[in-house]
Amino acid sequence: MAIRTPAAESALEADVGELEQGLAAGRADPGAVRQKSITIGAVCKALAQEFPDISISKIRYLEDQKLVTPRRTPGGYRLYTQSDVARLRMILRLQRDEFLPLRVIRQELASGRGEGTGTPTPGRESVRPRRAGVSVHEDSGALFSLEEVLEETKADAKLVRELEEYGVVKGELRGAARYYDETEREIIGAVAELARYGVGGRNLRVFRSSADREANLLQQILAPALRSRNPQRRKEALEALENLAAVTTHLRHLLLVRDLRKIAG
Repeated sequence: MAIRTPAAESALEADVGELEQGLAAGRADPGAVRQKSITIGAVCKALAQEFPDISISKIRYLEDQKLVTPRRTPGGYRLYTQSDVARLRMILRLQRDEFLPLRVIRQELASGRGEGTGTPTPGRESVRPRRAGVSVHEDSGALFSLEEVLEETKADAKLVRELEEYGVVKGELRGAARYYDETEREIIGAVAELARYGVGGRNLRVFRSSADREANLLQQILAPALRSRNPQRRKEALEALENLAAVTTHLRHLLLVRDLRKIAG
């Protein structure tokens, strides 16, 4: 097996250095990019202009989540194509602009969103904002142990305990171990990001209270239909619930943006 050395990696970076600048500026020659691939460090630099918080560890995390699959050299280096970089850019924009969880982003990509876009020009104007989709159906049913959640989200065990104390996540106790579903795992991941800015579990009560109030409002509106024994009426009620959830999510986002603009101004 080939051995990784600083010289080898430097040579590989030098071979594609000009492509970094082209990708960062959205001007890379399509033919050249198809023929050459770039390393994870080069990808990080290419995305940093639009996403200052991007890091190699985050790109690796997205790979662990099966959202992007770079090819590997015999020596184990990750090599990314133009399509890989465009896909990463789309994923990061969906997270930043539409606040979509990775589970929903995976569904969006599987449905073909973002295909055929080539290398997008950096800048938020290239992404047309849309209302985030919301699914109220049950998730895959997969459960994750605390160790798995901590490894995937890079959260601190103390933070997870704090979230349980404030009712943000509950988990499911099986034997002596506690397990978390997909949604709770993503909640913990999102809170771990907030924790980098000093946001703790007690600060999240405002989010929990807001979500509870919204859920209660939607329940009042659709409760009779949701309790119906008529399968068609219940199906229509579930579709209405998803639509209303998407509308309220979008409205909350717009109100937040309005208030943040006041703060920034």
